[in-house]
Amino acid sequence: MHEYSIIDSLLQIVEQHAMERGAKRVVKIEIKVGELSGVEPELLKTAFEVFREGTLSESAELVIHHQPVVVECEECGFNGELGKRVYRCPNCNSPRIKIVDGEEMYLTSIELEIEEESQ
Repeated sequence: MHEYSIIDSLLQIVEQHAMERGAKRVVKIEIKVGELSGVEPELLKTAFEVFREGTLSESAELVIHHQPVVVECEECGFNGELGKRVYRCPNCNSPRIKIVDGEEMYLTSIELEIEEESQ
């Protein structure tokens, strides 16, 4: 289950950013998971529940945005979602397409609760 190592790494990055900014806690973590990333969102959620204990992210919400496969056709110039797993242009049926989104996983945002400085 590589989702455990992914969440472990993600939380290390989040914790580093939180500490650098003097955060009291992490409120929300948002990620984008591409359909072809090889990452299972449900397993990520399970791993997050395990690894967040004892961290600044312990009470954080994990928001996972699903990213469908987006292609660009080299024949007709179509740029859009692939829809189904048929790797041909949905517009002209050409096999000459390149994937432009949907293969990666990204950390898109972190919401932190920062302690206010007293004057």
